Amino acid sequence: MLVSLNGISKSFGEKTILENIDLSVEDRDRIGLIGVNGAGKTTLLNILCGRLSSDMGEVGKKSGLTVGYLEQNTGLSREGTIWGEMLTVFSPLLKAQEDMRQLEQEMASHAQKDGEYDRLAREYSRLSAYFEGNDGYGIEVKIKTVLGGMGFSDKAYDTRINTLSGGEKTRLALARLLLEEPELLMLDEPTNHLDFPTLSWLEEYLQGYKGALLVVSHDRYFLDKMVLKIWELDRTRLTVYKGNYSRYKVLRQERMERMQKEYDQQQAQIAAMQDYVDRNLVRATTASRAKSRIHQMANMELKEKPPSELKAPVFSFSYRMEPVKEVLQVENLTLSVGAGDRRKLLVKEPIHFSLRRGEKAAVIGPNGVGKSTLLKNLLGLVPRQGTARWGQNVKTAYYEQENQILDPDSTVLEELWKRYPSWPEREVRGLLGKVRLTGDNVFKKVSVVSGGEKAKLCLAILEAQNANTLLLDEPTNHLDLPSKEALEKALREFDGTLLFVSHDRYFLNTIPTKIFEITPEGIAEYPGRYDDYLEQKSKENQQVVNTPAPPKQPTEAAKSNYRSKQQRSEQTKRRTRLRQLEQQIAQGEAEIEELQQAMTLPENTADYTVLNDLCARLEAVKLQHEADLEEWMLLSEEE
Repeated sequence: MLVSLNGISKSFGEKTILENIDLSVEDRDRIGLIGVNGAGKTTLLNILCGRLSSDMGEVGKKSGLTVGYLEQNTGLSREGTIWGEMLTVFSPLLKAQEDMRQLEQEMASHAQKDGEYDRLAREYSRLSAYFEGNDGYGIEVKIKTVLGGMGFSDKAYDTRINTLSGGEKTRLALARLLLEEPELLMLDEPTNHLDFPTLSWLEEYLQGYKGALLVVSHDRYFLDKMVLKIWELDRTRLTVYKGNYSRYKVLRQERMERMQKEYDQQQAQIAAMQDYVDRNLVRATTASRAKSRIHQMANMELKEKPPSELKAPVFSFSYRMEPVKEVLQVENLTLSVGAGDRRKLLVKEPIHFSLRRGEKAAVIGPNGVGKSTLLKNLLGLVPRQGTARWGQNVKTAYYEQENQILDPDSTVLEELWKRYPSWPEREVRGLLGKVRLTGDNVFKKVSVVSGGEKAKLCLAILEAQNANTLLLDEPTNHLDLPSKEALEKALREFDGTLLFVSHDRYFLNTIPTKIFEITPEGIAEYPGRYDDYLEQKSKENQQVVNTPAPPKQPTEAAKSNYRSKQQRSEQTKRRTRLRQLEQQIAQGEAEIEELQQAMTLPENTADYTVLNDLCARLEAVKLQHEADLEEWMLLSEEE
C-alpha cells in the first residue's frame, strides 16, 4: 500500500467538496479519476500528495514514498536549458560520478597501497556500485528517449526554457516527471497539448511504468487503454469501479439499476408493514403483532436511494434549408500564416478535397500543420491561395477553438441575446438552460465563467444559427465527460454536413464518416473512423517496410526495376557493412556486460589500477557501441 485515505472530508466555507472518502493506492495501480467539473478531483489529488490537509479523517503513506504530480496546464518555468533541466533529475548520480573522478585522482597520488588507499578504494567501490546500480551510464540515453517521445526531437537541447510555449513547458514538465520515476505518479489532464504520435508514445511508456499511476482525464480513449480502475467523484462521494472507462459505464449502469431495485423493494415492504400497523394497532387482538412490525421498521437498515442522475447538457443542431449534394469543392489550396510575406505550412502539395451533403469529416495532423488555418481559410477568415467553392444553399456555422468570438465584458445572457435581439428573454434563457447554463450563471461576465461554460455558450450560439454545415475546431476541449457525450449524441443525430478538427480519439471513433490527414506533404483521405484510419496507416507502413526505396533520382531504367552496376555494387557494400555492424553490436553488448560484471568482483574493486582500466575500457566500448548503432540505423533506412 502506497497511500490510504480513511474517512476524509473537506469543505471550503459552507460548501462540502469531499465527504467520508475511503480509498487506497497500491503498488502498480492504474487508476482513472473522473467526475464533472468542480466535483473535487483536484482537491483530492492535493490531499493525496500532502499539499492540502483534510478537515476530518486520516491519511496514511508508505515511509519514504516519492510522489510526482503534474497539475493541469502547469509547465516548467525556469531560466535554464532543456538539457540542463533534465540533468537535474540525476543530480545525485552525477555527483557520485564527480566524486568517483576525484577519488581516482586521489588514489593515483598514493605511491603505495596503504590504509588510506584501501579506504579510498572502498569508497570508490561503493560509489561505483551505486552509479551502475542506478544505470548512471544510461542517463544520456534516458533523457534523449523521453525528450524524443515527448516531441522535443526537433528542438535544440540548449534551447532556453523561458522561450518555450505554454504547451511545450507542460510537456517538458511531464518529461521531467517521467525521468524522476516517482513511486506514485499523479497526472491531471496529461493528454492536453499532445499530438497523436506523442500520445501513442506516452501510452506505451506508461504501460511499462514501474510505479502506480493516478490520472485525471477527460480523454476516454486514454482511460480505456491505460487504467484498470475508475474512481468516480459524484456529489462529495467516491465510488470505485474495476476496469477501464468503457467497463465503468456498464458497471455503473448495473449498480444504479440494482440500487433502485433494492430501494423499491424495501420501500414496498415498509409500505406494506405500515399499512398493517395502521389497520391493526388499535385492535386488541392484533396490537402486539402491529407493535412487532413497528419494532422491525425501527431496526431496519434502510437501503440508500440511488442518486438522481446529474442533468447533462442537451445539444441539438438542425437546419431549415437543404443544400446541394456537392457542398464543398477545394482545389489547389495552399495554407500559410502571418501577415505580408506569409509562411507556407504545407511545403509540397496543395490541398484538393471535396465534401458531399451529409458527410462528417474529421481533420487530423501534427500540431502546427495548419488544421485550424484550413477551417479559417475555407470560411474566408484569412487570405486564401487557391479555390474553395461552397455549393448553393450551403449555410455554414463555425465553432472557434479558443472561443474568441465571445465578448469578455458581456454577461452570458447578453452574449446570446445580442445576436438574436428579437427573441423573447424566455426563449434565450430556455436555450441556455438546455446547455446547463442556468440561474445566476447567466448573469456572470463571460470573463469569469469557466472554460467549460464558455464552450457550452459557444455551442448554444452555434445551435441558434440553424446551419446545414458545421465547421468545428476542437469542440470537445474544456467539456467534462457528460457534456462530451451529449455533444456526440447531437452530432450523430445531425443529418447535415460536418467538418471538424479534433485530438479526441474517442470522439474521432464516434462521429466521422471519413478522415482527412494533413501533413507537410499534403492531404490524404481515409474512409471510416479513427480505428479504421489506424488500420489503414498500419498497412501503409508495412508496405513501405516491405517495398525497396526507389532511387533518389528516378530514371527510365529505374522505373522498369533495373538497377545499374554501380547501384548493385553500393547495395552489396551496404549489406556487407550492415552484417559487420550487427556482429560488432552483438560483441559490444557482450563486452559491456562482461566489463560491468568484472567491476563488481571484490579483487577488482580493491585494486584502483585495475578498476580504473575497467572503467576506461567500459566507456570506450559504450561510445563505440553507440556509434555502431547510429551507423546501423542510417544504413537500415537506406535499405
